[in-house]
Amino acid sequence: MTAEGHILFAVASAIIAKRSDLTPVIAHADWWHLLPATLLTCLLPDIDHPSSLLGRRLRWISVPVSRAFGHRGFTHSLIAIVAGLWLLHLKLPEAMWLPADVMQGMVLGYLSHIVADMLTPAGVPLLWPCRWRFRFPVLQPQKSNLLERWFCITLVAGAVLLPGPLTKQVVSTTGRQIYSTAIDWQKQLTQSLH
Repeated sequence: MTAEGHILFAVASAIIAKRSDLTPVIAHADWWHLLPATLLTCLLPDIDHPSSLLGRRLRWISVPVSRAFGHRGFTHSLIAIVAGLWLLHLKLPEAMWLPADVMQGMVLGYLSHIVADMLTPAGVPLLWPCRWRFRFPVLQPQKSNLLERWFCITLVAGAVLLPGPLTKQVVSTTGRQIYSTAIDWQKQLTQSLH
């Protein structure tokens, strides 16, 4: 998948995750935390490919990682996610620890990349170092990548336009229901903070 496809897929993933209340943290996440965090890491697994968008800008990291693991190796596995979280926890002092919605957004962005690559015939080695490839080949590689672009744009449009759990209550004919829903959300948020 191209960088453009990964970015669009990550945006759709963030919208779907928030609208479907994937986790309680993402359900209450600030869009200004969730979306940038997701976009920050959605291209990171391709650091193992020196010709990728990120690999061209960070060749000093990309070339050694590519030589050590190859493309779609370690960086496209679940172990890479666990290792990344562990390193973040070690390197950031407690005072600088990231908010939970930013952290989950970063994990979501990384996972969106892996899921998007699973939609190609090459798949990904989720259980690296096992060589098993997990794939659901919906997207066939093409020179123009037109199918990929339209698939990802349609996914973003669907994520935005389809009714979700929050929009069902907002699409009401009376203002009272909207007000009571807002009060209920406020109570739930207050209870979760205590």
